[in-house]
Amino acid sequence: MFLKRLFSKGSGCGKHFPIEREKCCAFTGHRPEKLYGKEAYVIAELRKEIVNAVADGYTTFVTGCSRGVDLWAADIVVELQRSNKDIRLVCAIPFPGFDERWPVDWKKHLQLVKKKADHIQTVEQSYSPGAYQKRNEFMCQNASRIIAVCD
Repeated sequence: MFLKRLFSKGSGCGKHFPIEREKCCAFTGHRPEKLYGKEAYVIAELRKEIVNAVADGYTTFVTGCSRGVDLWAADIVVELQRSNKDIRLVCAIPFPGFDERWPVDWKKHLQLVKKKADHIQTVEQSYSPGAYQKRNEFMCQNASRIIAVCD
């Protein structure tokens, strides 16, 4: 398992919320059941990469709000906001209710993250076959760095 920094191309602009693409970083990675008990390691490595991104001048962080990597990364960003008021968290939601079938603990986790976000961007107003893809495209179009966790 490793974390990788990816750099995307294209112009970015958040709808209804200004995002400076050059200072925006997004996250992607596995759900917890695919990490096979490596959560503590992943969280520690995520923290290192996010701290590195802040040191490199990144101030806006976009999470796709999925279980696992996305929400853990959001937690770290919220923690870092306590000591750096320039850091902003954007939640990219594919559609309202996308978490409907999640376990209760993960639903509560998502709600806490959303309460602490500086902006919530809902990509589709209801489920559609392309909703998750559109969420991912929003993240890639608005970020110049992507921190990816893969195994």
